[in-house]
Amino acid sequence: MLRFAGLLVLPQCVFNTLGLTMYNAFVERVPLKNSTLFAPFVCIRVVTKGNYPQLIADNLAKNIDTCFRVGMEHFMVDVVTDKALHLPRNSRLREIVVPASYETKSRAMFKARALQYCLEDEVNVLRDDDWIVHLDEETLLTENSVRGILNFCVDGQHQFGQGLITYANGHIVNWLTTLADCFRVADDMGKLRFQLYALHRPLFGWKGSFVVTQVGAERRVSFDHGPNGSVAEDCYFSIAAYQDGFSFNFIEGEMHERSPFTVSDFLQQRKRWIQGIHLVVHSSELAWRKKIFLAMSFYAWLTMPLTLMNLFLGYLLPLPPMPVFDFLLAYVGGANLYLYIFGVFKSFHKKYSHRPWKLLFFSVAAIFVIPFNILIEAVAVILGMFSRKYQFYVVNKDPVTHVV
Repeated sequence: MLRFAGLLVLPQCVFNTLGLTMYNAFVERVPLKNSTLFAPFVCIRVVTKGNYPQLIADNLAKNIDTCFRVGMEHFMVDVVTDKALHLPRNSRLREIVVPASYETKSRAMFKARALQYCLEDEVNVLRDDDWIVHLDEETLLTENSVRGILNFCVDGQHQFGQGLITYANGHIVNWLTTLADCFRVADDMGKLRFQLYALHRPLFGWKGSFVVTQVGAERRVSFDHGPNGSVAEDCYFSIAAYQDGFSFNFIEGEMHERSPFTVSDFLQQRKRWIQGIHLVVHSSELAWRKKIFLAMSFYAWLTMPLTLMNLFLGYLLPLPPMPVFDFLLAYVGGANLYLYIFGVFKSFHKKYSHRPWKLLFFSVAAIFVIPFNILIEAVAVILGMFSRKYQFYVVNKDPVTHVV
């Protein structure tokens, strides 16, 4: 049984393989397909608890400047916060403070509650054919990502889109967590890109940043899905939108974030993810046929502490050979190992393109980080399943700021 549980991740590995082999993963420049003068109106929306006002102000200035460098004209920025930030005045900036008394119809919580507040008639100022770019407070735009967003919005064939985020840009605070997150980079370029480019469906869900939505479609799906849709609101939203018949696509270009600064934050982040996805997978509001691939991925993650025992039991209690089964297990292991190496090259190739020995060094280092990542994921599973589910841990976003 433990051996068969190891194949729950097989569909995810197949999607990663197809995504990494069918599409160019190293596009240097995303070209604009139309003039920015004809681009629709775009709202860049950042949701925050309000703990890092200086970080938010600095990143807003950088992101607005990036939009201007691309020639973007029709845009504004929303900062949605639980606490007033008193950001510098800017004609393109709107600070939205979510009242403490605000409740959604289904009593959504955390980030979902804040996002739903923006969609209320008395708060929303956008038209149904406008677009929203959802970012985390630490997310930085690049010129390529802005051009990719404009191309996606002008095309208009799909209501929802997402692109790549990398974590090794700028000053790296924690090399251990950054190298571990190289797996996520490859996962974006493989599984995420294939499911959105080829199938236009978020079969495995998606992440919560670098999300582009058409306003009318977002309001129809909404973020008001109760407590079950409040811990991994991004994943729940994607499956709900898929269930409602909306279409998705992958967006070219990349955005920049940073990995958690401490191992503790790294663990708590993974714990929240598994708790949130658990609530999505077991929500009675979402049809099983729409979340079957997400469920397989979740149960592969959930059984990780048990499937790891195969490494030891295979030597202690050897079983008769099963060539096809053994081949598939070897493929799963090899595919996941390759994701770490690919993620390193994708994350560092621009910075160290003239120093290939550094790329080789980081590739080897990423392989040595795998046991750490597996251990953290396994501990996150145990903590996530045996602790209170309806909580939302926010990792430290500023290495020089500590909030008590």
